[in-house]
Amino acid sequence: MTSTGASQARDRDPHGRPRSARPRDGLGRPLPHGAHGVPRQPEGVVRAPEDTVAEAQALLDAGRPFHAHEVFEDAWKSGPECERALWRGLAQLAVGLTHSARGNAVGGARLLRRGAGSVEEWAARLVEDQPYGMDLAGLAAWARGLADRVAQGSGPVDARAEAPALR
Repeated sequence: MTSTGASQARDRDPHGRPRSARPRDGLGRPLPHGAHGVPRQPEGVVRAPEDTVAEAQALLDAGRPFHAHEVFEDAWKSGPECERALWRGLAQLAVGLTHSARGNAVGGARLLRRGAGSVEEWAARLVEDQPYGMDLAGLAAWARGLADRVAQGSGPVDARAEAPALR
């Protein structure tokens, strides 16, 4: 039952888990039912790592870090165990940018720093400098710099203007 007493079936995925059918804005915030939102990212898509990076970069460049996070989350959940920390760290960076763009300085800075630490830790175990063409040291430096600015109270950031270059 909704608060108005009308009965609505809850949107569920093929496994019966609830999911939100509400449209969302470019930063992933729910909009009222019937409002025009941006297209949602399909969930559970298995992509090649290079395709994950390319799709996430396109979303970041479009100012849609929340949606980029969903792409990284798919890689984190479907990729090999040895890469999950990488994709989780990249998802944290995207969510940190999302929170920073929404004006959540504390959460944004915290997630940017956590993501930077995650990708640095993962990269420290590598022989290869730039897995899938990504500059992980550059991403960590970007995240820490943005976290410092956001934590100083600079206000919401422009997600498109602040988007990192993954490669």
